[in-house]
Amino acid sequence: MKVVCAGLATVDLLYTVDRIPGVDEKAQATSVEVAAGGPAANAAITAALLGAEVTLVSAVGAHPLGALIRDDLDRYGVRLVDAAAGRAGPPPVSAITVLAATGQRTIVSRNAGDLAAGVPVDPDLAGADAVLVDGHHPALAVAAARAGRPLVVDAGSWRPVFADVLPHALVVACSAAFRAPDPVLLAGVPHVAVTDGPRPVRWHSGPAAGAVPVPAVAAVDTAGAGDVFHGALAVAVARDPEVRDFPGALAYAVSIAARRVVHRGPRAWRRALNGSGRAGSPAPS
Repeated sequence: MKVVCAGLATVDLLYTVDRIPGVDEKAQATSVEVAAGGPAANAAITAALLGAEVTLVSAVGAHPLGALIRDDLDRYGVRLVDAAAGRAGPPPVSAITVLAATGQRTIVSRNAGDLAAGVPVDPDLAGADAVLVDGHHPALAVAAARAGRPLVVDAGSWRPVFADVLPHALVVACSAAFRAPDPVLLAGVPHVAVTDGPRPVRWHSGPAAGAVPVPAVAAVDTAGAGDVFHGALAVAVARDPEVRDFPGALAYAVSIAARRVVHRGPRAWRRALNGSGRAGSPAPS
């Protein structure tokens, strides 16, 4: 089972604090971690932890900070195809502050900024069972969308490139804040889900519609939970490319995201997986 994720990879600086500081205030962090982040990178690592063979197509470059991203991807068996190989500038960096009492987070990031990443010569899309895009690198997103594989779109917020990507999508997972300027763009997507934090995930597949409940858990860290959801959803689609049971695929993705938020730190949730490296509840087949 092969999954390709195309989009953003960042260096994440993650701080846990007892309170979020105000303007001109300081707060002492109770913990700090450095890890690869970004929607596509987090989803790629999730898919790898769930047993997929994963390639991440992103823009990292040759800056020393990029080694942090590459090392983290290597640790979890994710192959990187770098669309910015040889570029001297730093990769995107995010500062994430997690409130210890609730798991809520604040994020300051540059994301891809004005970095224009071209499509690598060998993006390894042809053999994928599912492709996930987040839209952060437009050229990569369009190339992935046109690859002819089951396409899953992480639509956290509207990006102009989605006008070219959504017509190719099999599955679109939107946040509740997502607003397409033209509703027709989503109307033609076979399977659409709308996530809304701890509230049920609403979905529709043609004339069918419904909601998948989100387990009530004691969240301690919500950073990257949506990325984990999308990575697990990509795995579910890779295992069932016809998406015969969309609610079941969503329930699987929700269950994996729920495991993420009850563990502090970007990768500690992997302890919730069984010894084979896969989640205890298999994806639908």
